Amino acid sequence: MGEVVKRAYKYRFYPSPEQAGLLERTFGCVRLVYNRALEARTRAWAFDRQHTSYVQSSAWLTEWKRTEELAFLNEVSSVPLQQTLRHLQAGFVAFWDKRSRYPRFKSKRKSRASAEYTRSAFRWRDGQLTLAKMTSPLDIVWSRPLPEGAVPSTVTVSRDAAGRWFVSLLVEDPAVGPLPPVTGEVGVDAGITSLLTLSRPIPGVSDEQGKVANPRYGQADRRKLAKAQRNLARKQKDSANRAKARLRVARIHARIADRRRDHLHKLTTRLVRETQTVVIEDLSVRNMLRNRRLARVISDAGWSQFRTMLEYKATWYGREVIPVDRWYPSSKTCSTCGQVNTTLALNDRVWTCPGCATEHDRDINAARNILAAGLAER
Repeated sequence: MGEVVKRAYKYRFYPSPEQAGLLERTFGCVRLVYNRALEARTRAWAFDRQHTSYVQSSAWLTEWKRTEELAFLNEVSSVPLQQTLRHLQAGFVAFWDKRSRYPRFKSKRKSRASAEYTRSAFRWRDGQLTLAKMTSPLDIVWSRPLPEGAVPSTVTVSRDAAGRWFVSLLVEDPAVGPLPPVTGEVGVDAGITSLLTLSRPIPGVSDEQGKVANPRYGQADRRKLAKAQRNLARKQKDSANRAKARLRVARIHARIADRRRDHLHKLTTRLVRETQTVVIEDLSVRNMLRNRRLARVISDAGWSQFRTMLEYKATWYGREVIPVDRWYPSSKTCSTCGQVNTTLALNDRVWTCPGCATEHDRDINAARNILAAGLAER
């Protein structure tokens, strides 16, 4: 029997004024400790060529708490402060392994406001969650049940730009495991007109041609968002009215992101359940976003989010995801005879192969080629 998967369940909650005040102070302290530790570790290397670690930064935190200037750090739970130092250490490890860039400072306005609590910093009793330094449990909206008998190992509290409060509970989920094997592989071509094009139609996922419609949630609310942003731009800096206008803009963005995330979750779950192997292009979305003409529609499509969801769900359910080299000419190669059509333009949505005279839908042909290339690389 395999290892039980740990899964995060995210819920919205409504804190009391006292709880909100404590959490806001905790967020501020977490950000301060992270930035101070990052500055100290950077300085230690720049001036003394000294490597520092989590252990050293934890000792610094103890010293900071003893100073009069930073004595307020003792007013919040120490666990989120220790956890942010662990996150900083993980950031440095990723940088040393050349998996990410150098850790950056957290901004009060732009960084995610969150705090992570381990088991020693919260109480879970009869389905109620009480965090350290709090006298009453959080008022959580249980939009879906936790796995039966589940006990959180880690709790992460956050507040988004729209002012909504969320709690994420990390629990073991015995229901997550390999699904019964199914026959069939599918190639996936990401697009803009159609969100995805599959090498073969899959009922409940695509239409009869194998295409998945692009809902374009950002475009649907573009006028509303533009009006709210113009209103924000007219407000005086640091005024109360500007704060209200900023919140209205954030709520529109949150609505768009929520709808997109929900759609991608449903799409990736169905795709993983219906196929054994999924072959995708290894796209560099970050580089593609540099194209000013396409940046908005690419962001709205959520290709990176789609791939992330697809890969971790495939791992959960015993499926296989194969990435294909992004430079492979999937659109220009005839899936029937293999001839490459070097004259194919970007706006040619349907084309005829000069070698075998087969007529191709550009996207369906690309999906079929992606599938063949992925299976050949196994």
